[in-house]
Amino acid sequence: MTIRKPLKRHKALQPLSREHHQGLLLSWKIRTGFKKKIQPERMKVYTDWFYKMHLVPHFSMEETHIFPLLGADHTLCQQAILEHKRLGSLFANQSNLDENLTEIANTLEQHIRFEERTLFPEIQKVATEAQMKQIENIHDETDFQDNISDEFWK
Repeated sequence: MTIRKPLKRHKALQPLSREHHQGLLLSWKIRTGFKKKIQPERMKVYTDWFYKMHLVPHFSMEETHIFPLLGADHTLCQQAILEHKRLGSLFANQSNLDENLTEIANTLEQHIRFEERTLFPEIQKVATEAQMKQIENIHDETDFQDNISDEFWK
């Protein structure tokens, strides 16, 4: 097992990393739901809510303000945008819920790991302090508000 050294995240990107943590928890919630034999329809209601309320604004923030720091043509940004589109398609899919939810959990986790381990460190290398300060000023972090109307994962 490889031991990973903790990544030092610039203060401007820390709120996005905390949002990534919530995305990883979504993947965990889906997997836990399957272990508990929860009906996929119940989980889909939650995942659709999470996508609309948390992932759509998160993706928009990244694509509008973070990725341009590397440049629109940068291969890492292109990959992240394609993954955002792929995730959008997965969340929009209402068929084969077992397979689809499993794919959402796996794809979302892989995407977050890519951004945290590869994309964000690259952004931190090239962004100026002034650019990072602008990100801090633009991105208003709010406390995560979960939908607890059906906590199927508990």
